[in-house]
Amino acid sequence: MNKALNIVLKPGRKDTVFSEDEPPVDDFSFNAQVADVFDDMVSRSVPYYEEMQRMVCELAQDFAKPNTNLYDIGCSTATTLLTLDPILHPSVKFVGVDNAPDMLEKARQKVAQTGTQRPIELQMADLHQGLYMENASVVTMLLTMQFIRPLYRERMIKTVSSGLNDQGCLLLIEKLTSENTTFNRLFIQHYYDFKRRNGYSEIEISKKREALENVLIPYRLEENILLLKESGFRHVEVFFRWYNFCGIVAVK
Repeated sequence: MNKALNIVLKPGRKDTVFSEDEPPVDDFSFNAQVADVFDDMVSRSVPYYEEMQRMVCELAQDFAKPNTNLYDIGCSTATTLLTLDPILHPSVKFVGVDNAPDMLEKARQKVAQTGTQRPIELQMADLHQGLYMENASVVTMLLTMQFIRPLYRERMIKTVSSGLNDQGCLLLIEKLTSENTTFNRLFIQHYYDFKRRNGYSEIEISKKREALENVLIPYRLEENILLLKESGFRHVEVFFRWYNFCGIVAVK
């Protein structure tokens, strides 16, 4: 898996979307400018991103069954799918879903560059309108649900639950907020320190925070767990936590 991760996460163009040289931005969107630098952006903006990917793939390997489907909702540039490709049974069908055409185009380019023999279906869909899913043993949603408007999150999770086979799992990674204002402030402070260590300037941190303000809406951990349990998942467990980032595995 290390080799696959190194290939898929190899450095690309550096993220300068929110630098001083770039014009002011409106609300954050996964447009062509972001898609072009996304792999660098996510690896420098998400703590332990490579380890998260490894853990998700290890757990997916535990639950994926031959002749079933694996869906990656919010597949972005196909990093998760391409990392899973060499370790899962060839009869597992891969379906990547995203609502951003520029991200899907970048995903198609990466799939072609890696030369995978597995057919990987990439679909564009409005995640606020729900999806049709069937015969799934694994569904991954990495930093995806936080971008779905809260009004539509229950519909999405119930769609996932209905499309999963019994004993199938949802692997969810989300940015969180905290009910305790002190913890919330401290966790955000330490997160921005992390971004500084990865080379982001104060201007970049500030501009991206403003751009995300009305776009990325995090839930509390308790809200996510309750949503999963009320949507048909019998077992829910946290498998990763770093301040305001969390990985959750939910089994139907």
